[in-house]
Amino acid sequence: MPMGYRMGLVAMKELGVEREKNHRMFALTEMGEGHPNTCMNDGIQASTGCTYGKLLMERLSYGKFAFVLYKPGKGAIRVSVKPDFIDVVAKHEFSSLRKSGVEPSEIPPGVADAIVEIVLKAPDSEMFKVERVPGFRFERPAARFNRARCSKCGEYLFERYARQVEGKTLCIPCSGFVESQLNVPKGGL
Repeated sequence: MPMGYRMGLVAMKELGVEREKNHRMFALTEMGEGHPNTCMNDGIQASTGCTYGKLLMERLSYGKFAFVLYKPGKGAIRVSVKPDFIDVVAKHEFSSLRKSGVEPSEIPPGVADAIVEIVLKAPDSEMFKVERVPGFRFERPAARFNRARCSKCGEYLFERYARQVEGKTLCIPCSGFVESQLNVPKGGL
């Protein structure tokens, strides 16, 4: 989590922006699911203000230790953790314990504190690769408050998610239809 927090700070500094208070900046994390470093996303949310709850964070699921911070009019910055720094962290006792299945809260405080200190004291240049992403665009669908009611389950949903099947309005789960709502470049960044 501290590593993600620092990633967010570095990206904001590079873009020349402050923590997002409204809905005008986006974090697109390249981390995926099923690996122990997804807590980096918590740190990115805490430092940037781009949270899942405000729909300002998206998971690209590339399985990488990286994210893109995008602010329309300011551009996009990609911050990735350097492989050499990942190697340093991977050799630490904390990582060995996590790999063996020990939950973070069950790791002795001295071990956890030591890894946090490494992450907090390392120079940005040792930890991160920072790069501008020219021409990057990300657009969220415009907010609409119109709702519809699913003919099958009876629950309300926002109209944009309604699917028409055999003349009936259905929610996505009832229709069986799945579609990505992300508008990011295909094939990676």
